[in-house]
Amino acid sequence: MMRSLYSGVSGLRVHQTKMDVIGNNIANVNTVGFKASSVTFSDVFYQTTQSATGPNATTGAAGQNAKQIGLGSNVASITASITQTGGSQRTDNPFDVMISGDSFFVVNSAGTNYFTKAGAFKVDANGTLCTSTGATVMGWQVDPNDSTKTVAAAVSPLRIMSPENLFSAPAATTNAYIAGNIDSKDTQIATTGKNVNVSFYDNLGQSYTAELNVKQLATPTNQYSVSLKDVKGADGKSIFVKETVTAGVTTYVSSGINSFTFDGTTYNVTIPDATTGAIALNPTTSATTLTFNSSTGKFVGIGGTTDTDKSVKFKIGGTGNAFEEIDIDFSSITMFASSGSSSLESNKGSLDGAGAGKKVGNMTGVSIDTSGKIYGKYDNGDSILLGQVAVASFSNPAGLESVGNSMFAQTQNSGEFDGIGHDVTSDGGNFTTGVLEMSNVDLSAQFTEMITTQRGFQANSRIITTSDTLLEELINLKR
Repeated sequence: MMRSLYSGVSGLRVHQTKMDVIGNNIANVNTVGFKASSVTFSDVFYQTTQSATGPNATTGAAGQNAKQIGLGSNVASITASITQTGGSQRTDNPFDVMISGDSFFVVNSAGTNYFTKAGAFKVDANGTLCTSTGATVMGWQVDPNDSTKTVAAAVSPLRIMSPENLFSAPAATTNAYIAGNIDSKDTQIATTGKNVNVSFYDNLGQSYTAELNVKQLATPTNQYSVSLKDVKGADGKSIFVKETVTAGVTTYVSSGINSFTFDGTTYNVTIPDATTGAIALNPTTSATTLTFNSSTGKFVGIGGTTDTDKSVKFKIGGTGNAFEEIDIDFSSITMFASSGSSSLESNKGSLDGAGAGKKVGNMTGVSIDTSGKIYGKYDNGDSILLGQVAVASFSNPAGLESVGNSMFAQTQNSGEFDGIGHDVTSDGGNFTTGVLEMSNVDLSAQFTEMITTQRGFQANSRIITTSDTLLEELINLKR
């Protein structure tokens, strides 16, 4: 039997294998994160009909090369071009992430960690970041001792939208400031006074308004009294009064909050008339004094001209309530002429923006920065770290084994994943959100390979048909 028949068969097999790989590459030309593979051939076992000999000086014979007949080809390797980055596809989806660099996302499916370049993520019903095929995205959790950092420990699922992350905790207001200008010629501020409402939050995130009145003293004209008239809740009703309706008759009693401290003095609040609900204070006026420099118009302090204190401390009384002491700063007020009108307004927080407090925050969005840190955005202005996407690197990425669904598994020849991973920026890489890595299949190269593979397959088929013709001629010798 002619050896060329089997050489041709082996040639058909390897070219068929190469065509299978090319077909798979082209089929995945639009698969996110897909890595194209290439095939290399090698020759196989040779039959040696005569071994090589060296020159013989005694006999004068020259050396001869070995006489070998090859027995076809074999597939030497099928290698994925894992380190070649595909093109970028813009999606504007905040959960679509592309890696710049040689690192891989770590995902977990059925308890086993796999690795992928496909960053098309979503959130499941439990709030866990996952792939479209159901594998959970792994990363690092927030440091319990420092909410601005993550702990580089064993990777775990990122439950970024778990129930506890859907809300941001409230905070009580501890600072406020009054800004604006008082005109000493303002008739309103000299008679009825100028009303200023100071908004604040308690520890539960509930909103309140402290109603202040600023009024010019009869003498000296560079001093003004500041008094607290009432504190109202978000419903516009006094927090010191409780309304009850019995048989269609409305009456008013104390709500249980019956005192407050203003500039060091404690005032008791009572409801003397149950039919109107008007409050009364003891002492009768909760006032302190603002003093300005009559020559420059600048604020001097609280109290007399020698007082350097520029703020008033205000605290609603009672134990076990959710209120905190608030420092109301008046230092930015001026007393300049302004056509006989005054303008005052309050702001939550100090002049530096601290202590403003906040309501309960509802999550409005999620973002991932270039280092993989995931932040929740809330409608109270908070931005809270929820976790960090970790990545894995391998000494031989081409040694990874594809397991489908754009995932790879580590092998003995790829290197090992240590279970922790690293920050993507540690090796010069970064994340880009709203972008996906496309397939790295080069169609022009694949079609060229297809042509050469087709020609190779045809040539090997000719070996078989020609060998068959030769055998036929041999059989015909007997006819």
